[in-house]
Amino acid sequence: MSTGVSSPGRAQVREKTLRQDNWWVYPLLTFLGFTAFVVYSTWRAFSGDNYYSTPYLSPFYSPCLATACVDGSSDLGQPVGDWWRLSPALIILVFPLGFRLTCYYYRKAYYRSFWLSPPACAVAEPHGKYTGETRLPLILQNIHRYFWVAAVLVGAVLTFDTILAFRNEDGEWGHMGLGTLIFLANIIFIWLYTLGCHSCRHIVGGRLRHFSKHPVRYKMWGFVSKLNAKHGTYAWLSLFSVAIADLYVYLLATDTINDLRFF
Repeated sequence: MSTGVSSPGRAQVREKTLRQDNWWVYPLLTFLGFTAFVVYSTWRAFSGDNYYSTPYLSPFYSPCLATACVDGSSDLGQPVGDWWRLSPALIILVFPLGFRLTCYYYRKAYYRSFWLSPPACAVAEPHGKYTGETRLPLILQNIHRYFWVAAVLVGAVLTFDTILAFRNEDGEWGHMGLGTLIFLANIIFIWLYTLGCHSCRHIVGGRLRHFSKHPVRYKMWGFVSKLNAKHGTYAWLSLFSVAIADLYVYLLATDTINDLRFF
């Protein structure tokens, strides 16, 4: 028996939608934005070069854990060793990628823009049946909470990289360039997105019967809830910022531009 929009229990409306607004703009822009990021990030992740220019390490390659990493880019060591022959970015990107891919906001965005399931509210989807996230592969979306823990660790590493961005080429502190500000903006957006996650909201305030007995967790829950209200906005801002940070490092590493120094 069909479980889609044409199932016997649903209203038999022949029109795809009765909406008169430009409902197709959001899924179209989302499709274009995601496609552009996927193409760019795939190229950069597999290239395996031009990801470090003192003192900036591309967030796509941080932490750089293989012995193939360029000199100065492995502040946390190289525990992976020399057996890894592919791009060092592929060691770490699985964690932020898994976090974003299973994110509740991103699910809605790419379900609508790529799978048209549904393309918009009050717009019929073209699929003949609907199983939701109850079967493979979509049932794996439930591991999002575990990817959140990994995302927190990645965020901590990128915070460390941002601190190191205040050094100069000689390792002396007190440097600030345009790259420093880009890294600073990027890590702020990443933390706003990570801490505004639905899983984070549940971790800090879930399974509590009485908030009055847990005032600290209640304040944390209130703070996360405010971030959660703009989770989609921070998801896009952090997506753009991490790509811009990587692009800036690439332009520096290829000597296309020079870092604008403030002091």
